[in-house]
Amino acid sequence: MDSFKGQGGIQMLLTAEQEAQHIVSSARNLKMARLKQAKEEAEKDVALFRSQMETEYQNKISESSGSSDNTVKRLEEETDKRIKALTKSTSMVSKEIIEILMKHVTSVKI
Repeated sequence: MDSFKGQGGIQMLLTAEQEAQHIVSSARNLKMARLKQAKEEAEKDVALFRSQMETEYQNKISESSGSSDNTVKRLEEETDKRIKALTKSTSMVSKEIIEILMKHVTSVKI
């Protein structure tokens, strides 16, 4: 009878071990499924973030290229104004310079 109890005890241990293996296997499968789901969600978040950053970058580029056109126009206007101002000032001073040059060229020092 003791051998029968021993056999029953061993059988109970084997059954308990199999149940434990099933529990561990189920837990491992659940963990893998959660990790897979977390990875997929993270990939979606990264893709969304990347698209937002790309949109923001494209907006910045379009703003800067638009402002560079404005900058070019502004610089051209400023350059034209400066050229006109220099032309006007040289035309006013040119008569005086011609007179000074003529005076020095025509006067002879003895």
